[in-house]
Amino acid sequence: MTKVDQLLEGRRIVVCAGSGGVGKTTIAAAIAYGMAERGCKVAVVTIDPAKRLADSLGLEELGNEPRRVDVPVDGELWALMLDSKRTFDALIERLAPDPQTRDEVLSNRIYQQLSNAVAGSQEFTAIAKLYELDQEGGFDLLVLDTPPSRNALDFLDAPRRLAGFFQGRAIKMFLRPAGLGGRILGRGTGVVFSLIERLTGVDLLHDLSVFFRALGGMIDGFTERARRVGLLLSDPGTTFLIVTAPRHDPVEEAIFFHRKLRDADMPFGALVVNRLHASPDGDGELPAELADDLARKVGTAAAELTALVEREQASLARLRETLGDPPTIVIPELDGDVHDVEGLALMREHLF
Repeated sequence: MTKVDQLLEGRRIVVCAGSGGVGKTTIAAAIAYGMAERGCKVAVVTIDPAKRLADSLGLEELGNEPRRVDVPVDGELWALMLDSKRTFDALIERLAPDPQTRDEVLSNRIYQQLSNAVAGSQEFTAIAKLYELDQEGGFDLLVLDTPPSRNALDFLDAPRRLAGFFQGRAIKMFLRPAGLGGRILGRGTGVVFSLIERLTGVDLLHDLSVFFRALGGMIDGFTERARRVGLLLSDPGTTFLIVTAPRHDPVEEAIFFHRKLRDADMPFGALVVNRLHASPDGDGELPAELADDLARKVGTAAAELTALVEREQASLARLRETLGDPPTIVIPELDGDVHDVEGLALMREHLF
């Protein structure tokens, strides 16, 4: 039986990926907990909007910087909830050539909208935060809980797309000396900007001009940072765990994501199959003292559970066969949801 600590030997980063609703956030936390028990200093990073990780760790809230979790382990367990906007702002602060440029960009209305809306910004900033923590070197292991896997292409391709944005023809047009004045106002749209200013009090043309002028000195830095962030995903110290459940839709998602990893030449480590039901105990004989009606209900429930187990086993077999029988960790269906440290400890036993 494959165990997580065997898979993570020599790794600095583990990325937990998979569809929504399969327990990915909880598994990421349990992996971090288990490795901290083994003496490692571990940080788990989530971008899960439901904040289940904070609940599982007994924290009222998580922020954009690692916060230590008070648990009895030989190492250290830290956790953070990624704030995409704050991470993007911090990147601007690092890349700005001087304080004036930094302040011009951060206070600019165009930037404030763009930093929330850039395609793939959440995915990119998740990896960018990992890159930052990895470069600082303060942790033995970083565990990332990712968005649901239908965003797989966005997540894996976000660094390249962001670099493409900063090197694209559209932005270069704006950075030319006559970019805004000549190309926008020259087409007769100056009256539109004037009208917007009169109606809203916002000088949109000025905001655009300031934004692109300030950004011009940081494009090379953004492009290089995006390249380095992208390389982090394929680094030998990184591994992906695909988290799934033994049902049709999550299995299809896992196959989809595995194909994306293979096409992108990313390091796949193992499958983690969560919530596998077990066959009912006993030999099928019901106690004689059960009333007929209750006996029928018990028998029906047992038959339904047996059929469910058979379907799950078939789904699991198909998944492993399609993926070439990879290392697989199976976690049984637990009694109740995992919502505290004790629940994480129970899940950790199956992972490790």
